[in-house]
Amino acid sequence: MQTTATTFNSHNKSFSENKLHVCKHCGKSFRTKCHLRRHTRVHTGEKPYVCDLCGKCFASSGNLRIHMRIHTGMKPYTCKFCGMRFTINNNLKRHILTHTGEKPFTCKHCEKCFRQGGNLKRHILSHTGEKPFTCKHCGKYFTKNDSLKKHILNHTGEKPYACTQCDKCFKMSSQLKYHLRIHTGMKPYVCQYCEKCFTSTGGLKKHTRIHTKWKFKTTHEKNLMLAICVENFLWEHMRIHTGMKPYTCKFCEKSFTSNGHLKRHILIHTGEKPFTCEHCGKCLASNWSLKRHIRIHTGEKAHACEQCGKCFAGSNDLKSHLQIHTGNKSYRCKTCGKRFTTSGCLSTHIRIHTGEKPFTCKCCGKCFAASGGLKRHIRIHTGEKPYACEQCEKCFGTSSGLKVHMRIHDGIKPFTCEHCKKCFTQMGNLKRHTLIHSGIQKNLMAVNINVQ
Repeated sequence: MQTTATTFNSHNKSFSENKLHVCKHCGKSFRTKCHLRRHTRVHTGEKPYVCDLCGKCFASSGNLRIHMRIHTGMKPYTCKFCGMRFTINNNLKRHILTHTGEKPFTCKHCEKCFRQGGNLKRHILSHTGEKPFTCKHCGKYFTKNDSLKKHILNHTGEKPYACTQCDKCFKMSSQLKYHLRIHTGMKPYVCQYCEKCFTSTGGLKKHTRIHTKWKFKTTHEKNLMLAICVENFLWEHMRIHTGMKPYTCKFCEKSFTSNGHLKRHILIHTGEKPFTCEHCGKCLASNWSLKRHIRIHTGEKAHACEQCGKCFAGSNDLKSHLQIHTGNKSYRCKTCGKRFTTSGCLSTHIRIHTGEKPFTCKCCGKCFAASGGLKRHIRIHTGEKPYACEQCEKCFGTSSGLKVHMRIHDGIKPFTCEHCKKCFTQMGNLKRHTLIHSGIQKNLMAVNINVQ
């Protein structure tokens, strides 16, 4: 009893005593010299604990101990819901919140809830407008230090994270982690409602919204709503076959099979682009467009063709490409019978018949049948030439211009004259050359001489 009382008194005293050890840098107080010493390293930058395997340094022995689990592969903390393992307990705690749905941190400005305190702190910066992290290369400001670190890699070109299976490199460890799932086929994120699996939390979140539009009180209600979800999905899918498009744009009267497609389309008319790239500041109309755009910076092309090995940034791009090998052209023009590999190509073609040109240049008012044509045209006004030759640094406004230019360096001349077998880098040059053989050019020269 004496020992217990003494321990209790000692414990009580530790909380009642003043914090006698004060940091000379920031004035923060600590109960022990050990805590003060460890805190001081934040100011001095001292990292006395070194990893013997990779040389990385740490401010505390605890951090070094946790780091060593990366090398040993030890993950002692296991999720009781899905069996996923973690190196530290905090990561497990954060992960469990994805199963429970709990979001304990609430923003006092807008009442939005977050799973992590760090996410709340970053969110609050969107209200205050504060951007405390500055790029030393270009002076751009960021709300998050992580965003700054990612941005700096655009200047340095460094890609420190390499895939051991295909030697592809990435700027961020998260990109490598996500990429590796393509090789392993791992889909660690499971829907708690229908058990469908996903490679990323983003995919799971998007899918979960189908279920969480409703609150279920009983298992029967849940199963009933799942059946309705499937029926609604099937009903929406059947519109592809029936041709029914009940959602109409109030600006141009174009019709769509789903309300989501209509909403995305309306952004073309309003010009609204709510999704901003943190790498270059470019704004895009949809989250899907932003994800596809970010792959330009990351260089990620995770979808490879099994037949020719060509890689693509998106699965839809790969699907379109595969039809080159299969020869499948399932989209047919009702007016002229011409067939296409994608619905997008068919839609653009149909405008030749209708004369429709829905994409208008804000600078000069010129109209185009396809958004790609407008994008290329706008570069005439802006002077932008985003396609640079790696060998001579000459820049071009279009990828096709760069492709033709590269033939000069590669020595490729794919266009051959059938009369004299002379080769050319461009079809236009071949056509002009052919006039020599046809005699047209000689006649034109004779006419010019007579006129003079």
